Amino acid sequence: MTTKPLRIHYLQHVPFEGPGYIKTWAEERGHILSATRFYRDDALPATDDFDWLIIMGGPMGVYDEDKFHWLAEEKTFIKNAIRANKTIIGICLGSQLLAEVSGARVYPNTQKEIGWFPVSLTSGTHPLTDGLPEKFEVLHWHGDTFDLPENATHLMQTAVCKNQAFIYDNCVLGLQFHLEATPETLAQMIENCRDELVAGDFIQSEESILQQKEYCAQTNAYLARILDRLA
Repeated sequence: MTTKPLRIHYLQHVPFEGPGYIKTWAEERGHILSATRFYRDDALPATDDFDWLIIMGGPMGVYDEDKFHWLAEEKTFIKNAIRANKTIIGICLGSQLLAEVSGARVYPNTQKEIGWFPVSLTSGTHPLTDGLPEKFEVLHWHGDTFDLPENATHLMQTAVCKNQAFIYDNCVLGLQFHLEATPETLAQMIENCRDELVAGDFIQSEESILQQKEYCAQTNAYLARILDRLA
């Protein structure tokens, strides 16, 4: 693990999808956090001003540039960060943005996936997932999916969504699900997106999601392992 503090900048799209456990991890290890909150019209930093970029989730889609004036600028910023060889982690919408700016297609999946469902490691091995269980429960809240970017390594999948996690250049990581969720951020997501909790094969009820919030500690520990290895 690096001994020098990392300058970690995150992009936040809505007030209720912040860094969650990532903030705890960074503070415990003495790293420096900064943020661009697009819903506040914050400015983006210079590429030289951060080491890591983390792209959070949000209810919008990568194709909603006409509704969110900052989305095109964000995509250009992410492309520049990739070209600068920054370590980049995209979560949910963030993973879809990484896929799109890397030339892959992003599109509505056949079904939404909301709640605690297991992801499975793919048959291909990668040091980043070494030691993780072959299958474990994670929090999902997504309706879109994506094709894998060219030269990306496929890391995880679910029954209804094949491309759940990928990495390329060993420093650009896309996670379709929410390992960063804490009981507090989970409650905020439910409060703000409750209207999406309709009957579906892969949509759990609010009660069921909250009853399983003890999974947060486990998934936070898996995320810590991944972040430590990236560091």
